[in-house]
Amino acid sequence: MKKREFPNTYVIIFAIIIICAIATWFTKGAQPQTWQVFSAIYTGFGRQAGIIAFILIIGGAFWIVNSTKAIDAGIFSFLKITCKLEKISFLRRIGVNNIIMIAIMLLFSLFGAIFGMSEETIPFVVILVPLAISMGYDSIVGVCLVYVAAHVGFAGAILNPFTIGIAQTIAEIPMFSGIEYRFICWVVLTIILIAFVLIYAARIKRNPSKSIMYDADSYWRDKVEASSAGVKYYHNKSSWISFILVSVAIVCFTIFYSKVCSIKVGTGVYHTPWLLPVVGALFIISSLFALRKSVHFYILNLLMFTIVYLVVGVLGFNWYITEISALFVALALSSGIASGLSANSVVKEFLSGAKDILSAALVVGLAAGIIIILEEGKVIDPMMRSLVALVDGTSKVASIGLMYGVQTLINLVIPSASAKAAITMPIMAPFSDMIGVSRQATVLAFQFGDGFTNMITPTSGVLIAALGMAKIPYAKWVKFIWKFILILIIVGFCLLIPTVFFKLPGF
Repeated sequence: MKKREFPNTYVIIFAIIIICAIATWFTKGAQPQTWQVFSAIYTGFGRQAGIIAFILIIGGAFWIVNSTKAIDAGIFSFLKITCKLEKISFLRRIGVNNIIMIAIMLLFSLFGAIFGMSEETIPFVVILVPLAISMGYDSIVGVCLVYVAAHVGFAGAILNPFTIGIAQTIAEIPMFSGIEYRFICWVVLTIILIAFVLIYAARIKRNPSKSIMYDADSYWRDKVEASSAGVKYYHNKSSWISFILVSVAIVCFTIFYSKVCSIKVGTGVYHTPWLLPVVGALFIISSLFALRKSVHFYILNLLMFTIVYLVVGVLGFNWYITEISALFVALALSSGIASGLSANSVVKEFLSGAKDILSAALVVGLAAGIIIILEEGKVIDPMMRSLVALVDGTSKVASIGLMYGVQTLINLVIPSASAKAAITMPIMAPFSDMIGVSRQATVLAFQFGDGFTNMITPTSGVLIAALGMAKIPYAKWVKFIWKFILILIIVGFCLLIPTVFFKLPGF
């Protein structure tokens, strides 16, 4: 009997496009879609051109870094450190790997909750998936450590400007008010995240073959096995040339931009002219020590400070994928120079990386076709009116639950938080006044509804990109993640109930 195969991600997404097109023929007031199922693919690629280019650049940059064996050296050193830590009885009882995973998840959950980290998680997937494999887990654990953690934080949204900031502005309530209860929500959701991932990781550690990604993860295991064989460390003049060039660039950047550096957290803006000089000095000092060890550790240092400058750029200068892409192009060039690659070799390696990740970039463009069909078919407004009509005439708890359900369903087809806020909040906010539910509670319902299903909807370009980076088929991801999403949706509803019965700060 032939074994049933999982549908290819392309097949699943194209099937959804067709289903959406069929729906336009049976929705009152819609514009029936026919041949547009094919033109939507092209239009989707055009709309997602930015993130597609971003994925290709990230793939090319990391391929160059990988070709230098720097990440192999980093994983090998990491494993030696964890082996030493395992000798400490207290840490051995808790589990060194558990401590590491908890720390990573807390960090990315905070990033998601405070500044809405989303697209920025994509580069980290390429780092944390092989790390998870080296620790005895699977690629799913690697994606959970960064992508899922950041999006649980995104849903918890302590100060997330893309959900809370926009929704509260439209709802005409003070921006970032109600932070006290949202912080409690973030803590609850993050605890559930950590427990879920640690339980799953422990099961895979005991029996790796239980992972639905066991066979597919041979790609990553082969890479990790190659790194565990050891790395030949060396020194060269090219790495010093790279160091000098990068240091000059950092000094120039610091001189021109340090005075205007202001970190934005929520409504607070903190002028930090000292930040860039401190980060620049730390890079120069740490690079000198790294260069004394080997070229590999210098390139690892380049990678680490690329991430540091990414965070500083996002918080201090409102960087997005354009600036982050430029940052990773600089990483690729400086790493190539440091390892002694010729200009032609750098280009060759970059193209190899872009080719390796091309399938993920193509899926992102294809998935955008779903939204194109829904928009061109004019089914979003009728769908909104029908869903909101369900809320009318119910109790407060039922009303807030239905509003939450509406937001959750809409997020499956409109993953953009800002677009969804613009569509739903002008309707939901006045309606909440009519039924006696606080507008703050309505914003919280929007926040949860927007956040949880981002981790499962095929219309999310970030999800599809992260899965592509990790080489996880969408169907297998759904098989793994649906239970966790269901838990979050139920917990989200439970967290909404106190907003109806208790007088909470800001509510």
